[in-house]
Amino acid sequence: MSSPTTGPAVDRRPTATWDPMVGHPDRKRVLAICCLCLVLVVVAVSSLNVAIPTILEDLEPSSTQLLWIIDSYALVFAGLLLLAGAIGDRFGRKGALLSGLTVFGLAAIAASQAPNPEVLIATRAVMGIGAAFVMPATLSIVTSVFPPAERATAIATWAGFAGAGSALGPLLGGFMVEHFGWASVFLVNVPFVVVAMALIARFVPSSRDTEERRLDVVGAAFSVVALCGLLFGIIQGPEEGWTSPIVLGAFAVAVVVGAVFVLWELRTDEPMLDPRFFRIPAFRAGSGVITVVFFGMFGMFFMLTQYLQFVKGYSPLVAGVATVPSALTMLIVAPRSPRLVARFGSRKVITTGMLCVAAAFVIYALIGPDTPYLAVAVALVVGAFGMGLAMAPASTAIVSSLPLSKAGVASAVNDVTREVGGALGIAVLGTILTSRFTSLMDDRLPAAVPDEVRAGARTSVNAAMAIADKLPPELSGALRDGARAAFTDAFNSAFVVSAVLLALMAIVASRAVPDTKTVSGH
Repeated sequence: MSSPTTGPAVDRRPTATWDPMVGHPDRKRVLAICCLCLVLVVVAVSSLNVAIPTILEDLEPSSTQLLWIIDSYALVFAGLLLLAGAIGDRFGRKGALLSGLTVFGLAAIAASQAPNPEVLIATRAVMGIGAAFVMPATLSIVTSVFPPAERATAIATWAGFAGAGSALGPLLGGFMVEHFGWASVFLVNVPFVVVAMALIARFVPSSRDTEERRLDVVGAAFSVVALCGLLFGIIQGPEEGWTSPIVLGAFAVAVVVGAVFVLWELRTDEPMLDPRFFRIPAFRAGSGVITVVFFGMFGMFFMLTQYLQFVKGYSPLVAGVATVPSALTMLIVAPRSPRLVARFGSRKVITTGMLCVAAAFVIYALIGPDTPYLAVAVALVVGAFGMGLAMAPASTAIVSSLPLSKAGVASAVNDVTREVGGALGIAVLGTILTSRFTSLMDDRLPAAVPDEVRAGARTSVNAAMAIADKLPPELSGALRDGARAAFTDAFNSAFVVSAVLLALMAIVASRAVPDTKTVSGH
């Protein structure tokens, strides 16, 4: 694997005066600052789910608009990650981080004041632009300031906060919505952004690619189009139908432009992402593991928050509190995974982690409408334990496979696999959930429920509950009970699919993941 250049290497790191083998003297403080920034952009994905009911009441978006309020952020975020990581490598990661936070914070203020769904969709997309520069910069900065001997533990801590942020989002969002309304879900980011920027300016060192490279503008354009096409198809699939022309067209664009991107990167002298990196076993296996784990994680939180609110009747805040065991477990387990890797090897640790996630999904598949919360808590802990085991060594494998000069791109690949896996999880499992719920509703409703009520109630569990609020008591209770039963059965079916997939991928990981007990640093 080579990285051609057009001249002698030039040191372009104005403040990178520390010894890379010893590490930056403020590296632990830098890690804490980067984890704060990371949690901000991750929470922005999951916190919005609990605000959906109040947004529906206030802005009255259509079903398609509601979908894009949620997904415009993820589409732009994932689509720009590779480009943003390359820009950080080329022009400076600290600058990329500060610029990304500025855009993210200003867009969050604008989103909080959105008067209609169209403005909210647009401002969420701009928040995604900022997040695309923040996330890869955090991991590449962490990678650059820690010496090889400490790098795996630092990356594991970063991975733990990435997972915990997804779990903490519903808690923070639920508290803010319940006390201050949906706009506060966006405004709460602003003081954290201001504090983070002040700390970055004071403590985070500058670093960038040590070699004089041109930015691969053509490759960057191809990557943005291919990734956005892929994410657009995944997001629209459940809404439009997987065989609809618009979805098939999006996938066709992703495949064709993605192939052109690969050919271009193989031929250009200074590729943004050399496809030959995927020949490296650790890089390839780590990317696959992250994709599958986040498929399960995002799909799980998407379905679980609905189960807790619509089936168990929890308020947004209580539903958020109910997910806290997951966040705490990941924060405890992930930083300790390098010790387990050193003792047992990455293959056993990652495989065990994925099997734990599969076991948690089996528990979810057995849960009923009246199952005590304790069963949910056990599933959250077991799943988070497995995710903490698998995510950290997989992220370390990706980042440590490439030289430090490509830290931004390696970090972006790590982030793209998370976002693509998460989007797939929500889309695929959401489709199973919705289609199964629709097919079950007729069997779960008493004959006394009128046909016109059935038609509206079959679309989704939240629609069924909203309709039930307007019916006479004798029909309202029957509709609620039927919707809860149908949703729980659909919920179980989706988790059966997830459990099988995770178990199969654990078998693949047991063969594909390099069986190393140490991670090489570059």
